[in-house]
Amino acid sequence: MVSTDFSAALRAPAHPQAKPGYGKRSAPDQLPRTGADFAHLRTREAAIAAYIDRLTEGAAIGYKALAANIADYGQQACAKSLKFLSEAGHLRLVKEHLAVADNSLRWVTRTYFSRTSRDDEWWKAYVAGLRGVDLTGLDRDRDRDQEGERAQDGERDRDRPAEAPAPTPPAPTVAYRTLARLGRTEPRMTLSAAECAALESLAAQWLARGATPDHLTRSLTTGLPHPLHSPGAIARKRLESKMPPEPYQAPTHITRAVMLCIGCEEPETVVTLIGGVCVECREEMEAYDAAEEKGLVIDAIPDTFRAVPAQREVARRADELRAAAGLKARPIPRPTHGDFARGLSRNGVADLVRGAE
Repeated sequence: MVSTDFSAALRAPAHPQAKPGYGKRSAPDQLPRTGADFAHLRTREAAIAAYIDRLTEGAAIGYKALAANIADYGQQACAKSLKFLSEAGHLRLVKEHLAVADNSLRWVTRTYFSRTSRDDEWWKAYVAGLRGVDLTGLDRDRDRDQEGERAQDGERDRDRPAEAPAPTPPAPTVAYRTLARLGRTEPRMTLSAAECAALESLAAQWLARGATPDHLTRSLTTGLPHPLHSPGAIARKRLESKMPPEPYQAPTHITRAVMLCIGCEEPETVVTLIGGVCVECREEMEAYDAAEEKGLVIDAIPDTFRAVPAQREVARRADELRAAAGLKARPIPRPTHGDFARGLSRNGVADLVRGAE
């Protein structure tokens, strides 16, 4: 049990972001941040949870990314801690099927984090309710909330107000520069600085709606009347009457969401999850605990050195840990004809190999 406030020490401003659409997602309706949010956890899990809590939306929070940015813990410690944070109700791994703006479909995997501990029923209801969620609006709202949180953190961290830097004149916008250069394409459409400033907001709306500076220039300089008496008036009339429509893109939304085991990433449709952890990964966690209590330090095999996928090594790893801790190994199930008829289970290959040894 710990009561240390890790929030001030663990900031991680340079922590990497995950690929677009992946990474950390904050669960809704969390209690305000305090110094005792993770006091019910062990020191290691509390420190890593406080670190994750400070990360922005979309941050990479796999065990490799965490180990690379937290000096005190390696990959094994971070991987194990993520399982315990899931069991404690702070994490869930969710695979989501998305319909994106260009009408394509894809799967993404997100790690949902809650500073406030939740039970299994809450997480099940939350994941079930993700179907149909508009992610475009959700991301916009979360960006706004994060800006507010960062502003509050900055106020708490600052001992005294910083001296305001000397004001510098803002650089001309693309809209202003485009208007100012009209005379180079058509000398009769040369605008004054005052006219460019007055028309800048209209030109900016064109650009915001997808028009390019070249498109804007052509629209304002082709087919001009003869004679042309007021270029500013012509530009205003064309900017207002030929304004492009606002672009429409269907919002990205979730069509299906499935919870995964935080350890082996098997879906809840295949394995039984308790606290976001499947039975076999939970056995591995218990074996790790037993080994640690005996003072044993056991290094995990890097994924790149495995002869078979990592998820098939869970049972073997748990047995190794039990043996190291002096515990009795599990009985090895013999495959039956039904196993071959249905297709081997997740650990079927590993079980067959172990049974033949």
